Amino acid sequence: MQARAIFEAAVAVAKEGGKVFPEVMIPLTATLKEMANQAAIVHRVAKEVFEEKEKTIEYLVGTMIELPRAALVADEIAKEAQFFSFGTNDLTQTTFGFSRDDVNKVLPTYLEEGILKQDPFAVLDQDGVGQLVRMATERGRKTRPGLKVVFAASTAASRPPSSSAIEWD
Repeated sequence: MQARAIFEAAVAVAKEGGKVFPEVMIPLTATLKEMANQAAIVHRVAKEVFEEKEKTIEYLVGTMIELPRAALVADEIAKEAQFFSFGTNDLTQTTFGFSRDDVNKVLPTYLEEGILKQDPFAVLDQDGVGQLVRMATERGRKTRPGLKVVFAASTAASRPPSSSAIEWD
């Protein structure tokens, strides 16, 4: 239903002379089969809309890397995903095992006791989450050399959603 709305709107704008290039993102992907399944649905719906509207447009189908497992198997997921968007807040949450509802109960103590040097939701954890982002990007680009990589949400308002949030060496 959402894919149909995206493609119908994009085709309508394109028919009026507007430039469109939709990027459909599949959230919380954990396996290649899951990505392939969801991408097939998006492609099928796109084809249906293009036939109905007698207009074809280019588009991409990608995924949001929000789970450590997705980062570990990014080379496989990139066989289907045309781009990666890193959900660093969710990836931080799932990497540390923090619940967003409960993190504020323990985080002040962790910071006060020096267990964590800084709030990992405010500054990207380079040693854990940053490694997962780096690994996923490298693995994804081995499979798909031109893989587009973006950040859906920075870990903090102070960090722009760009590759500058990751120390690449």
